[in-house]
Amino acid sequence: MAKSKKTDKELSYAELVAQRDELKRKYMDLRFQMIISHVDNPMQKRTMRREIARLNTFIQQKETAGANK
Repeated sequence: MAKSKKTDKELSYAELVAQRDELKRKYMDLRFQMIISHVDNPMQKRTMRREIARLNTFIQQKETAGANK
């Protein structure tokens, strides 16, 4: 996973959601590819799941911070 210059904590809510949606799409493609053919790195699936969960955590934090204002 290539990281952008901003860390995930510095991203805005919309950027976090967009990044999560893109990662979910890649995850679904990887799952499909694993069923159809051979994948070079099967551990990539676990890494992507964890990255999605981490982004969901940041999104949840932004939502609760916005609700407290």
